[in-house]
Amino acid sequence: MITILSALVSLLSFRVRSRASLELELVALRHQVTVLHRQRPGQLRLFSADRLLWVWLYRVWPQVLDAMVLVKPATVVQWHRKGFRLYWRWRSRRLGRPRASTEIRDLVRRMSLANPLWGVPRIHGELLKLGIEISQATVGRYLPWRPKAPSPTWRSFLHNHLTDIAAIDMFVVATATFRLLYALIVLGHDRRRIIHFAVTQNPTQGWLACQMTEAFPWDTAPRYLLRDRDASYGSVFRDRIRAMGVKEVVTAPRSPWQNPYVERLIGSIRRECLDHIVIFNEHHLRDVLSKYFEYHHKARTHLSLNKDCLQPRDVQPPSAGKIIAFPEVGGLHHRYERRAA
Repeated sequence: MITILSALVSLLSFRVRSRASLELELVALRHQVTVLHRQRPGQLRLFSADRLLWVWLYRVWPQVLDAMVLVKPATVVQWHRKGFRLYWRWRSRRLGRPRASTEIRDLVRRMSLANPLWGVPRIHGELLKLGIEISQATVGRYLPWRPKAPSPTWRSFLHNHLTDIAAIDMFVVATATFRLLYALIVLGHDRRRIIHFAVTQNPTQGWLACQMTEAFPWDTAPRYLLRDRDASYGSVFRDRIRAMGVKEVVTAPRSPWQNPYVERLIGSIRRECLDHIVIFNEHHLRDVLSKYFEYHHKARTHLSLNKDCLQPRDVQPPSAGKIIAFPEVGGLHHRYERRAA
């Protein structure tokens, strides 16, 4: 009895498979006829839907290759393999480490450019402290290219040592009798304050060394002194600076931009004062510079200090009174204050 039942089941399954095979073969043949009907004479053009149908038929019933007339069986197999690759490429598109957001990538680049001495671990640590969960390998992938040993610029050097740098420079002033006077300026970088100035007709090494002693008495000398390559700064001057514990930073030849703050100050002195005055003698020049520096410290506003003075001035509200002008530097400039009537 069991043998008869198993034989009946086998016969039924054979008939079902045969019926399904026949239907699939019929679908393949009808579709090929449809393709031939829509073609122009001498041309065979297949669409993606045609290829997908034949690939599906081949996957369901591999014997469909025997019914293929328009294309070779190897072509259908090739389409199937290509579809297999595209399918798994589509399935794998979301695998792997997720891509970081644009904000995080921009932040990593800004940190790297603003801190050339930082490596991947340091930047990764800062991101963790900011609550940004990201792997260290991802941070390294988004770092911009930069040299192995970045060199600090003059701007960064001056900014990092503002409180420890003083700059020195001299400029020439012609008198009414065509004599040349030399004015020395010592400028502090912290607030662009004129620490010391002096005027002479003959700037010798000994005179310059004495001016350094007067500018920095006792233990007030800065750590660095920025100067150019003027021949007046001879061995006597250098020995005095070395004895004071000051390290000289000498600019490159013909590079005034490397000592920008004192060069800008000298330009302001000429534009705002000396270009409008005829100097008679050494005493006159010293008096004019003294008045200008007092105006420069107490009244003149500066862009680098957010429009404030070297010695900060209080903001006076309109209720403080009427605006009154006070002449400065012999009337070349004025200081404005509010005074109660």
